[in-house]
Amino acid sequence: MRLRPQYIPRDLDSGSIEGGPVVGIEEVARRAGVSPSTVSRALRGRSGVSDRTRQRIAELAAELDYSISRSASGLATGRTLCIGVVVPFVWRWFFGQIIGGAEQVLRAAGYDLMLYTAGDVESRERFFRELPVRGRVDAVLVLSMDLTEQEADRLRGLDMPLGLVGHDAEGFSSVHIDDRLGTRLAVQHLINLGHRDIAMIQGLEPKPLGAIAPIIRREAFLQTLHDNGVEQRPEWMVPGEFSIAGGERAMDRLLAESHQPTAVFAYADELAMGALRSLRRHGRSTPADMSIVGFDDHEMSEYVDLTTVAQPVRAQGATAARLLIDQLEANSRESTVVPVPIELVVRGSTAPPRSSAEW
Repeated sequence: MRLRPQYIPRDLDSGSIEGGPVVGIEEVARRAGVSPSTVSRALRGRSGVSDRTRQRIAELAAELDYSISRSASGLATGRTLCIGVVVPFVWRWFFGQIIGGAEQVLRAAGYDLMLYTAGDVESRERFFRELPVRGRVDAVLVLSMDLTEQEADRLRGLDMPLGLVGHDAEGFSSVHIDDRLGTRLAVQHLINLGHRDIAMIQGLEPKPLGAIAPIIRREAFLQTLHDNGVEQRPEWMVPGEFSIAGGERAMDRLLAESHQPTAVFAYADELAMGALRSLRRHGRSTPADMSIVGFDDHEMSEYVDLTTVAQPVRAQGATAARLLIDQLEANSRESTVVPVPIELVVRGSTAPPRSSAEW
């Protein structure tokens, strides 16, 4: 990995000591005997500049109190130094973590992040119809949205590096986990403990805004039950609305059933946390009365002692951002697919059902 100089850009075309003359990129270039574009590449750690020239430019910039701006660099390189990120929701922990990981990497490389939300049908259709990223960003990263072929074609027509987190598509660099495997790990864990009455708190139904993970995890849940000869009860497949409150309401519904499950697999940790709250409110204990497994390894999961399928959420955003930067650095459209490892983290929210536990 090539290390970039630790240069902190200022939002000014030049810098100077208070009361002194204003120095521009042209003056630094003139004194160094190079072009303004070379100064821009050197101060931003771009390729194509020798170490000796880079050091000389850095010394002159410090001597002249010059700090390259985004506007000056954009003029020199033809880039906006901004990456567009398209996300269905911004209020969920999962997306906030991905955005945070991407932003940290982009900022270190001298890029800004421009956020576009497509949280309902109207805003999604408008985004892909108008493509507001055109001319404003150098690359586009799409988070956990299963693009239609028409949507993917619209983005490919931008002729810029494209990235996806959570899915694959031709022409896009991709970072993703195996949702089927993660679900199998969680459900098989419950079955191995002796549970046969297992419910699932799902994401939104039907398929929310093209998000495919809820469908994959639902199918994997049912398939794992089937493969183990475990009966699936339709009334135990309840929606949780992607929130703690939704998970609490879903568990309320399960506890209102005449025949209740002994274990629950929750689509996400936030839903599992809501389920735990409902159990406490109803005077039930975990795992003695009911086992709970989540998915994500939310930062609070350890504190509530939740068994969960851990995925490195923030790292996925960081990795996706690095893939786009690498493409921009190499002026390449070659895409890369990066599978991300997951693991089952067993904590105190799961145990054998009471009927088979040893007391």
